[in-house]
Amino acid sequence: MPGDKLKSYLHLHLIVFIWGFTAVIGKQITIDALPLVWYRMGIAVLLVLLYAKITKVSLKVPGKTLVGFLFAGLVIALHWFTFFKAIKVSNVSVTLACLSTGAFFTSLLEPLLYGRKVIWYEVMFGLFVVAGLYIIFSFEGDYLYGILLALSSAFLSATFSVINGKYAVKHNATQVSFWELLGGVFFLTIYMLFAGNFTPQFFSLTVDDWLWLFVLASACTAYAFIASVKVMKFLSPYTVMLTINLEPVYGIILAVLVFKGDEKMSPAFYLGAAIILSTVIFNGVIKNYPKNKLKKI
Repeated sequence: MPGDKLKSYLHLHLIVFIWGFTAVIGKQITIDALPLVWYRMGIAVLLVLLYAKITKVSLKVPGKTLVGFLFAGLVIALHWFTFFKAIKVSNVSVTLACLSTGAFFTSLLEPLLYGRKVIWYEVMFGLFVVAGLYIIFSFEGDYLYGILLALSSAFLSATFSVINGKYAVKHNATQVSFWELLGGVFFLTIYMLFAGNFTPQFFSLTVDDWLWLFVLASACTAYAFIASVKVMKFLSPYTVMLTINLEPVYGIILAVLVFKGDEKMSPAFYLGAAIILSTVIFNGVIKNYPKNKLKKI
C-alpha cells in the first residue's frame, strides 16, 4: 500500500501539471465560458465512452449512485464555468491565485461531510489565506468580478473533491468519470435549450478553437479525470486538493511565458499570491509531520 500511495502521489503531480495548461488553453479558445465547458465535457464524454468500450468496462451503476454521479457532474460543470469565466473577465494569474483557496474550503467541508473534527491549524491557515486574498483585493480592484468568480470556482472545486473522495474508493474510475461528465453535459444542455443558446453561430467554430478544445477535452479532461479518480483510491481528498493547489504555480508560470505583458501584475498581487501558496505548502508539511510531535507544539 505505501508503494501505491507513492505512485498515486507522483501520478497526481503529473495530472496537476497537465491541468496547469488548462487556463492557458482556455484563454486561447475564443468562445465564451459556457459553450467552452459544454464542448469540453461533450467531447470528453465521447472519449471516455470510447475508452470504456476498448477496455470493456461496464458503465452500469445502481440508480441511487447514478443520481449522485449526475449531481457531482453538475458541481464540476459549474466549477469549470466559473473558472473559465473568471479567466475571460480578468486573466489567468488572478484566476489561478484565487483558485489556491480550494484547500481552505476543503478543510471546512471535510468535517461536515466526513464527520471529522475541525483542526486548529487549518483554521489558522485559513486566516492567512484570507489575508492573502485581502491584499489581492486591495490592489487589484479592477479584477473584482474575476476574483469573485474564481473564489466561487475554488469553492465548487473543493466541494467536488470532497464528494468524489467517497465515490473514488468504491467505484471504477471510468464509470465515475463517464457519468459525472455526462451529468455536466446534461444539466448544461437543459439550461442552454431554455436559454436559446443553440444557434447556428454556436456551432460555427474556428479550426484553432476545435484543435484547442480537443486538447482540452482529451488530455486535460478525459485522461486527467479518469486518472485523478484512480489516485483518490489511495489519497485523501485533502491531499488531492492540496496537490491540486500547485496548479496555479504551473499555470501562472506558463501564462507569463505565453502571454507575457497581459499577465503582468502589481508586486502586491504576487505578495498576496505568495502568502496563499506558501500557506498551502506549509499546511502540506504540517499534514505529514509526526502526530506525536505535532501535539507538543
